[in-house]
Amino acid sequence: MRGRVAGWFTGWRLWRLPSHVRMYVLLVNVVAVGTTLATAWLAPVRQIDLIRFGVLAVCAALAIEATRHIERQREYSRAPTVAYVDTKAVWSIAAVVALPAILASAMVVLTYAVAWWRIWPRERPVLPHRWIFSCASVLCGTQAAVAVLALGMHEYPGVLADGFGPGLVDLIVFVLAAGLRWAINTALVMVAIALSSPPRSFADLFSGFGDQLLEAGAIGLGLVTAALLLLANPLILAGVVIALVALHRGLLLTQFQRDARTDVTTGLATKRWWRTVAERYLERARANQDSVGVLLLDLDHFKAINDTYGHPTGDLVLREIALSLRDEVREQDVCGRWGGEEFAIALPDIPSAEHLGHIADRIRRRIPQVVVALPDQDSVISDLTVSIGCALYPAKHLSSVDDVLVAADAALYRAKQAGRNRVELASA
Repeated sequence: MRGRVAGWFTGWRLWRLPSHVRMYVLLVNVVAVGTTLATAWLAPVRQIDLIRFGVLAVCAALAIEATRHIERQREYSRAPTVAYVDTKAVWSIAAVVALPAILASAMVVLTYAVAWWRIWPRERPVLPHRWIFSCASVLCGTQAAVAVLALGMHEYPGVLADGFGPGLVDLIVFVLAAGLRWAINTALVMVAIALSSPPRSFADLFSGFGDQLLEAGAIGLGLVTAALLLLANPLILAGVVIALVALHRGLLLTQFQRDARTDVTTGLATKRWWRTVAERYLERARANQDSVGVLLLDLDHFKAINDTYGHPTGDLVLREIALSLRDEVREQDVCGRWGGEEFAIALPDIPSAEHLGHIADRIRRRIPQVVVALPDQDSVISDLTVSIGCALYPAKHLSSVDDVLVAADAALYRAKQAGRNRVELASA
């Protein structure tokens, strides 16, 4: 039995991570244990604290059980570079506010342990070191929140427990503590992601950061949970469990919608979503007497890259091209992968076909600057070129997205026939 446990532990992927990532993970774990022990005896544990801990623990277990299938889907469909949205924060934040530090820390460990046991199937478990690190990062944030509460409140814990609501100063302290807990946890996780999968830019690192606002909402719900636990009938907490189930379903729907709109290889819009946005741009242009430009791009001689280096390397090239395209367009412009090595860009409010041509030529000149390092090799792929066809709406015989696409495609064909690495405008 002891040998089996030792083999399981030594088989963790943690030991195969790059040394700097491994050291960071272990450091956060050590800090979590140290700070948890340091704050454990800030306040004594009373009998009423144990009862309240039991109530929170039961509600947390019920919420985890009710949402475990959704959580499993969320984890499996989540990109590895997107931080996990931890809705268990509701219960750990409530514990921080309402209970002594040692019980608040115990609530973090309990919720993560129950989630590990109930959510992750045996046939595909979450990597143990990653799960332990997530728990450790929350513990670090929890101890920081405990420190804020202990320093900022005239009695820790107990302001709510005496039977009256908090004053304005106490409320501010609660919010600061909860915000610090969220910020530290999020920062530790984002650093781990950056070390494990270095992003091209801060924009890439924070591409899924909007989802973390949902976790901030869960933390706010945790403050409400603490108030309900201490000032009202704990049975009302059943409403919090119901709210969490609804929140999980909303999170899953949002994640699926984003995945359906995003091409997995390039991170650009899918063909279907690109058409949807382009149609909206044309509708607005018709209503406001504006214009919309469309670019169709084809990476020259891309088949040779796939044939020579393989499709995985070809995907790396497409990813780098996509990043360059996003750098060259405005926020309101939508870039999509049209298929294979073809891309499409919709650009609203373009004043003239000449201006659209200048944008396309700027993109054409940017592509040869792309350099793709080959994995496990000392060589790179460079000197890439692209052919671009341009069409501007409104124009004669162009009344729909399909018409604009046909015109841009015809221009792209002329660019390819004329020798590639060219920009061609659709006929007026």
